[in-house]
Amino acid sequence: MLFDKTVISGLEVKNRIIRSATHDGLADENGAPSDKLIDKYEHLAKNEVGCIITGYAAVSRNGVSPYPRMMKIYDDSVIDKYKELTDAVHRHSVPVVLQIAHCGRQTSSKAIGVQKVAPSNVLHAFYPDKAKELTDAEIYGIINDFVSAAVRAEKAGFDGVQLHGGHGYLLHDFLSPYGNRRKDSWGGSFENRCRIVELIIKGIKEKTSLPVWIKISAEDNRKGGMNIDSSVEICKRLEKAGCDAIEVSCGTVQDGMNTMRSKLMPMDAVFKYREPCASFPALLNKIALPAANLINPVIKQPSPLENFNVENAEKIKKNVSIPIIAVGGIHKSEDMENILSGGKADFVSMCRPFICEPDLAKKLKNGQNEAKCIMCNYCGLVIEKEPTRCLYGRVK
Repeated sequence: MLFDKTVISGLEVKNRIIRSATHDGLADENGAPSDKLIDKYEHLAKNEVGCIITGYAAVSRNGVSPYPRMMKIYDDSVIDKYKELTDAVHRHSVPVVLQIAHCGRQTSSKAIGVQKVAPSNVLHAFYPDKAKELTDAEIYGIINDFVSAAVRAEKAGFDGVQLHGGHGYLLHDFLSPYGNRRKDSWGGSFENRCRIVELIIKGIKEKTSLPVWIKISAEDNRKGGMNIDSSVEICKRLEKAGCDAIEVSCGTVQDGMNTMRSKLMPMDAVFKYREPCASFPALLNKIALPAANLINPVIKQPSPLENFNVENAEKIKKNVSIPIIAVGGIHKSEDMENILSGGKADFVSMCRPFICEPDLAKKLKNGQNEAKCIMCNYCGLVIEKEPTRCLYGRVK
């Protein structure tokens, strides 16, 4: 079943393995894909991945990530370079979907050059500078930015777009009562919190012929935030609005190791790549890092480590008729087959395993039983300073 040819949202795929959106840090100075990024995507395609979802591309100037070399799609000048990317992937008969996003309060005003924006000014633990609460007109402006980004994606040859509605970014914050404290038509009630996403989906459907997918955090580990019951209802509404597929994830950047789980906090990488630790004086590091490693084994980590969104994916799948994609700690071909044959999801997607083994899909097809990724999460920290790469459990 895993390697049967099938269709998702009208797109023919070689198998049910999807490369989940991964920030690669390889865009050029304008936010267009660099030649290195195009080569990376073509390598994935020629090694038989079923479908590629790109790393997130910013739809607005004030929605850019603090991570270096994020892709951007808010200017027509980048369309030709994106067309080179889609042409390279399509040479191997693989569909490619552009993930479009606005980072909201999950960035820094210093990084974007203006005050960051959000549904409500809720303090972010990692990016504590104050966010400006969006006005009604500004919200409609962002809706238009998402729709315009999808129009550019279609011109560039993408086979679909995926809204980033999870992990604490802007659309997640609108959906979640934790991030959305508004009392107007964009907050408060369940209907109001869903409004921005529904209008984006409908707008894209009116202006393009592209399938519209969304990635959500079914649970976000925030007090009064997203939970599986509310997520089921959200997904039912989004299907009615025209959404074509849902990728089920969890957590936010504030959760630390919840979205990307590992047995231990990767302390070496924390002290090398994450601020403020990365800027500690060398002498302080000599004291702080050993102390951090000493207490690391007693720091409680989320569990389970594997297949941790499958249960929620199954619950959502039972309530909608559109395809469901499960992501999160899925590493073994046996588990993938069980997820699919058990009706828990229609497709499986992976991020970290493809960072470790870009040719993983082909290896699994040829009999390799599981990914070599050890879920150390160093790759999830190197992105804060450098292009994404696998560090095999240690900082190089």
